[in-house]
Amino acid sequence: MKNITILLAFFVAGIGFAQAPEVAVEQNAIAMQYAKTITAEDLKEDLTILASDALEGRETGKRGQKMAAAYIKAHFEELGLIGPVKGSSNPYYQDVPLKTSKPGDIYVKFGDTKLKNLEDFLYYGTAYAADEISTEIVFAGSGIDKDFEGIDLKGKSVLIHTTDRNTRQSALKKVQENGGKMLFVIYADNKADYDEYFNKYVGLFGKGSLGLDKGENDEKAGIIFVSPETGANIFGKSFDELKKAIVNAEEGKRDALKKIKSVEIAYKIEYDSDSIISENVLGYLEGTDLKDEILVITSHYDHIGVRNDGEIYNGADDDGSGTVAVMDIAEAFVKAKADGNGPRRSILFMTVTGEEKGLLGSEYYSDHPIFPLENTVANLNIDMIGRKGYDHLDDDNYVYVIGADRLSSELHEINENANNTYTKLDLDYTYNDVNDKNRFYYRSDHYNFAKHNIPIIFYFNGVHADYHKSTDTVDKIEFELMQKRAQLVFYTAWEIVNRDGRLIVDKGQEENASN
Repeated sequence: MKNITILLAFFVAGIGFAQAPEVAVEQNAIAMQYAKTITAEDLKEDLTILASDALEGRETGKRGQKMAAAYIKAHFEELGLIGPVKGSSNPYYQDVPLKTSKPGDIYVKFGDTKLKNLEDFLYYGTAYAADEISTEIVFAGSGIDKDFEGIDLKGKSVLIHTTDRNTRQSALKKVQENGGKMLFVIYADNKADYDEYFNKYVGLFGKGSLGLDKGENDEKAGIIFVSPETGANIFGKSFDELKKAIVNAEEGKRDALKKIKSVEIAYKIEYDSDSIISENVLGYLEGTDLKDEILVITSHYDHIGVRNDGEIYNGADDDGSGTVAVMDIAEAFVKAKADGNGPRRSILFMTVTGEEKGLLGSEYYSDHPIFPLENTVANLNIDMIGRKGYDHLDDDNYVYVIGADRLSSELHEINENANNTYTKLDLDYTYNDVNDKNRFYYRSDHYNFAKHNIPIIFYFNGVHADYHKSTDTVDKIEFELMQKRAQLVFYTAWEIVNRDGRLIVDKGQEENASN
């Protein structure tokens, strides 16, 4: 059908068409028809259930998470989506094997000194049971790239002094990738700061962790956080001497770090572990002529459960909002297909588990994909779209867009054009800055696709006062704004799955391979 009014509006806006204008207008009108089925009322209905007290905060592996998975699965089944997990009694579930781990006998020894975890230091890293390990430890200054020059890390541990998270993470990666044993970090400038850090995190570190069960001990280097005094004592020095060596190195006296001679230490990392199973919930909509190419639309449906003697953390925004958006977007595409309107490419709607525990569900999928990653054209990830963040408290018309241009210029343009044509949100790219100190690009499930050079977009409303608190509840969700954001995801997805050409990956591969 030809709509002259809409056609003129597009010409006035200066929007170009790859297709004939009449065809483009018709396709736009069709997309709008189904986007309108994503409503604030439907989003609220589903979220009121998923973020209710009855689901107990949806903590990974716990009863509430299982209840949420069953609710999402029932929705996918009702829509008629395919359960794509072959060989399973429940083809809508991809079982994710996990391992709970609680610190056991963990210590560090040097000279006549023996220090214990959670008393004298904090260990953060992979959980495994191992015998005592002897290793040489070297001093790498403040942990910047230059401070590692000339150090053979294989079989060695390293100590650095830094209060910068990015430097610490980069140093850990160097140690892990070059055969190092352990990274020791003086993560404070003085005893008072260290004590504050220790007291803040000792309970969390002592509580244990949840990780993927890979069926074998994963003894890759972790981090041992030590006080300034302990770090210096390891080398038989004072903390002032370590700081002076760092200053001298920064001033060009590169041999200053080497004057802090390496010593022998020993450590033991022992965890008590149990295995559990959690679930990614998948619904598959088969495409038409380009059905072998897959768009994956994700959210995480887990949250952080019950804490503080029974206080429920409902996670309405994080990420109940993204989860119900995926459910409604799926329904819109199912209606379109039922009416004979595509999609040309297939779509995998996937709500993942374990995001709050370290992006575990999406990591497992990317390591064990149901559909080949080489056939996956893009991932659109929705994580918190129901609220306003600190920097937009008076703004009713925005969304943060992260990662759209990191791998594919075309994906960025598609999202921009979809927004300009339909939703007209203010797209905030603040957190897309490669130097973003929050590192949001690496902190949600899209990254497990991006690291495989699959183009992604992360839609996000920013952090607010109720983030990871029991006050993140349904009554604070702004459903009209949430509806508009979900519709933007739909429109972007519509273009990706119906366009002639597959998205071209034209940038960013090296960055994603190295993070």
